[in-house]
Amino acid sequence: MRDRPAHRPALAGKAVFEGSGIRLETLPEGHLLHVMGSIDTKILAGYLSAADLAESSLRPAGFRQWFVVGDDKLAPARIAALSSILQGNAFVSDQSHGRVRIGLSGPLAAETLAKGTAVDLDPSVFPEGHSVVTLFGHVSLHLTRTGLERFELTVLRSYAEHLHEELEHLAAAA
Repeated sequence: MRDRPAHRPALAGKAVFEGSGIRLETLPEGHLLHVMGSIDTKILAGYLSAADLAESSLRPAGFRQWFVVGDDKLAPARIAALSSILQGNAFVSDQSHGRVRIGLSGPLAAETLAKGTAVDLDPSVFPEGHSVVTLFGHVSLHLTRTGLERFELTVLRSYAEHLHEELEHLAAAA
C-alpha cells in the first residue's frame, strides 16, 4: 500500500501554446529552493558553487531572499548539503513541490504580461536577469526576465492552472 499518492505535475497535459508572436510553455518541475539570510548575492553564489549547484539560476526574491532554480530535481541529500554549507548565514526551504514555473516568450510577451501586472517591463528598466515579486491580476508570482523577449513566471502550485489559462486567453487575444 502506498503512503502517499504519486506525483503528478501541476500542469500535466498542458500543451505548448504558440500564437502570433508569443509562446507559452510549462517549464520542468526541477528544483526551487528559497534561501533567506544575512548574506549577499555574490557570497551566496559562492556557496552554491561549493554545493555543486553553480548551474542553478540565482534570483532575488525580496530583502535577503533568493530563489535557487533549476530544471533537475535535487535529492534531499543535496539540499541538506547546501543547508549545511549555509549554516549560520542563511536558511534553505525547498519549495520545489509547491511552486510551478511557466515560460512566456516572443515579441508580444511583454505586452501580454503588461495586461496583468503593473511592473514596467521595458528592457531598460527590467533587464535580463532582473526578478520581482508582483501580482498578475490577483495572483502573486515571481517574475524574471530570462532573455530580451523571454520571461519566467513562478507561481504557487494551486494557482498554476488558473494563471496558465489566463495567459493562454491573453496570448490568444494578442
